Amino acid sequence: MSETSASNGRGLPLQKIPSRWSAKDLPNLEGKRFLITGATSGIGKEAARELARVGAKVTIAARSTEKAEAVKKEISNSRIDILQLDLSDLESVRKAARGIEYEIDVLILNAGIMAIPLTKTADDFEMQMGTNHLGHFAFAGLIRDRIKSRVVTISSQAHRMGSFGDSSVSSIRDICLGRNEYSAWGAYGASKLANLLFTFELERRSSANNWGFKALAAHPGYSNTNLQSVGPKVRGNLWEERATAFMNGVIAQSASRGALPTLCAATFPNLYGASFIGPDGFMEMRGFPRAVRARSIAYDQTLATNLWSVSEELTGVVWR
Repeated sequence: MSETSASNGRGLPLQKIPSRWSAKDLPNLEGKRFLITGATSGIGKEAARELARVGAKVTIAARSTEKAEAVKKEISNSRIDILQLDLSDLESVRKAARGIEYEIDVLILNAGIMAIPLTKTADDFEMQMGTNHLGHFAFAGLIRDRIKSRVVTISSQAHRMGSFGDSSVSSIRDICLGRNEYSAWGAYGASKLANLLFTFELERRSSANNWGFKALAAHPGYSNTNLQSVGPKVRGNLWEERATAFMNGVIAQSASRGALPTLCAATFPNLYGASFIGPDGFMEMRGFPRAVRARSIAYDQTLATNLWSVSEELTGVVWR
C-alpha cells in the first residue's frame, strides 16, 4: 500500500498515513471518549456515527437538544451522550463546561456557521468569529484539564481568503467585534484562519506547559452538508439556496467522505502535533485523508499570539 506523509509544518520527520485511509481503518475505540461540537448534522454527525460504531463513547455538544436526541436514537442510545452548548453565548459555554465531570480523550471542535449577514452573538461578537473561533476557544480552555490526548479543530480551505488586517491586536479585536467593513465570506475566511492559528498556537503552548495533549487541525474539502445552505437561508435568497443544493448534489463529496480527515486527525496513531489533515484529491476538494499545508500566514506566530491575547480578553477565559 502506498503512503502519504503528515507534516506539522515545523521541519520534523514525516508521519505516514496510508493512502485511501478510510473509516474501515479505524481502530477499536472501546473505552475511549470523544466530544464533538455541532454533531447533529454533516461532518460532525458522520464522525460521531463512525466513532460509536467502533466502540467509542461520544458526547454530542449541540445547541438543539431536540436534534441531538434524534441523532442519539439514530446512531446508538448506548454510545451517545448529549451536552447542551450554544457557542454564540458565553453563559451557555460556561454552563456546558461545568457539566463535564469526566475525562475526554479527544475534543473535536467541529461546529460552525458560514457566510451569514452581519449578526452579533449574545456577547456582542461578530457571529462567525464568535461561533467558529471564540466560543470554541473559551469552551476548550475551560475544560483543558479534562482533555487527555488531542484537540482537533475543523478549519476549511476558506482560510485562504481570511485576513486580520495588519495582524495587530486592535485589528484582530475589531474583526472579532464586527467593527471592520463587513464581508460575509471575508468573516468566514477569518474565522477559519483563526481555527488554524489557534491550533498551531495551542500545540506550542501545550508542549511548553506539559498539558499532555496534541493540537491538530483538519478540513473536509467540499462536502455535501447543511453548512452551505445556512447563509442563503438567512439572507432569504431562495435562488441561491437552490443553486447551492444543486452544486452540492453534483460536485460535492458525501458528508461521510468529508468526515474522513476529521476521523484521521482524531484517531490515527502517532501524528505529530500541529498536523493539518485534508483530502488528497484535486485542490484538496475531495478524496481520502493526507497531510496538507495551510496558507503561510496560518503559521505566523506573532499573529497567533495576538489572536490568543484578544481571545482571552474578549472571552474572559485565560488558559492556565
